[in-house]
Amino acid sequence: MKLDFCAIPEQTIPRFKGGEGEINTRMYWDGSTRIMRARLAPGCSIGLHRHENNSEAIYILSGRGTATCDGVAEPLAAGQCHFCPMGHEHQLVNDGTEELVFFAVVPTIADSSAS
Repeated sequence: MKLDFCAIPEQTIPRFKGGEGEINTRMYWDGSTRIMRARLAPGCSIGLHRHENNSEAIYILSGRGTATCDGVAEPLAAGQCHFCPMGHEHQLVNDGTEELVFFAVVPTIADSSAS
């Protein structure tokens, strides 16, 4: 299945997950997996949040930022990927001087006890 992010309307979400500023995102959601291409302006962030029932992979397309996972800060740049496993918490901050552009995938883990 091809996803054309240029055809998906961009949403502006203020204080995403309690973060600073706003995130601009083009998001696909099928009810179980969220796939997004997003932008954070300098000084903006995605707030600290826990992934109780899923994980998240964030691949940096351009810019620089810092992901903090379970209290450990990791500087990120284009070509690098941050992964937050299920049960852990993280946040993403654009502490650079240019826009931070990234691609993220948040798959929901199916409950194996339900089958």
